[in-house]
Amino acid sequence: MTDSIRPFPIHVPDAAIADLHRRLDAVRWPNRETVEDWSQGVPLSAQQDLVAHWRSAYDWRQAEDWINQTGSYVTEVDGIDIHFLHIRSSHAGARPLLLTHGWPGAIFEFRKAIPALVDPVAHGGHITDAFHVVVPSLPGYGFSGKPTDTGWDVNRIAAAWEVLMERLGYGEDWLAQGGDWGAAITSRLGARRHAGLASIHVNLPMVLPLSPAPPFSAEEQTMLDAMAYYTAQEAGYSTQQATRPQTLGYALADSPVGQAAWIYEKFSAWSDCVGAPEAVIARDAMLDIISLYWFSNSGASSARLYWESFTTALFAQQLDLPVGCSVFPKEIYRAPRSWADKCMSQIVHWNELDVGGHFAALEQPALYVEEVRAWARQVG
Repeated sequence: MTDSIRPFPIHVPDAAIADLHRRLDAVRWPNRETVEDWSQGVPLSAQQDLVAHWRSAYDWRQAEDWINQTGSYVTEVDGIDIHFLHIRSSHAGARPLLLTHGWPGAIFEFRKAIPALVDPVAHGGHITDAFHVVVPSLPGYGFSGKPTDTGWDVNRIAAAWEVLMERLGYGEDWLAQGGDWGAAITSRLGARRHAGLASIHVNLPMVLPLSPAPPFSAEEQTMLDAMAYYTAQEAGYSTQQATRPQTLGYALADSPVGQAAWIYEKFSAWSDCVGAPEAVIARDAMLDIISLYWFSNSGASSARLYWESFTTALFAQQLDLPVGCSVFPKEIYRAPRSWADKCMSQIVHWNELDVGGHFAALEQPALYVEEVRAWARQVG
């Protein structure tokens, strides 16, 4: 094992891009859905439009350039290479901020938010709002290494993040933020209480009791109803990834159109849009993420996080450090404050917003930045 931090420039070979184009040209389409909406999955016409754009208009090299210009590094932690972005602010007194993505997310989720977080003066903030930003790719995601053994659950990832922050020189007074799996990992960081971690913020508060008992408030019942809908109508992907990720992986590794649909459907289902994710997330931004999964061949390896953690990681756990929560209206569920108060003893920021969904930093980067700033200002 080495504790070195190495620059990690990204360059997907031209042959890999040509292979993608060949596969897109040779796609065999299914017949059209028998409904007029997304209730059977991605409509054929929408998927064909996305693939046509991917094949003829999208430029992966601009995504690579952004990674390389932003600050791309890799370091080995617990036997696996962790790829991460590291962007230091020029402002004195900037605080270290660890951002963790989820599935089907990636480091690209934070692309529009990073400049304002690093240089707030140039983006409507105050110098005291400045952060040094660290954005790792989860193990098995993007250009991080793929685990070859079991055990890479959210707790092990949280432990790796602690090592990463220490290795970067951020052993004290650092902050952590995340959504989706990033929220689960960030919550584990909060429960672990690393000596240098000052506070956490999540935009998917994990507040569901392991055994919720009635009577329920209106807000609690609304969350339970949302979870019931998720289980009945949305959870097929998670059941497959949590039980048979390897079987799924063969299809995602072999078909870029299949990989694209697997992710594109979630952009539609979970963002604050009316069936058309392009209304709130630029098509190229979605394709940055889809392309990253494709070129890194991480369909199976990313899905294994569900196999490792899905049945245990998404319930409430006791958090006794300062916590900030932002609740976006089109999230998978709206977390009720009453349940948050039962598992979070020091809520320093709680806000229920009017717009935005599961992909907060992608959909509403300005609001996301303001939420992060508002939370961090409460943490001395």
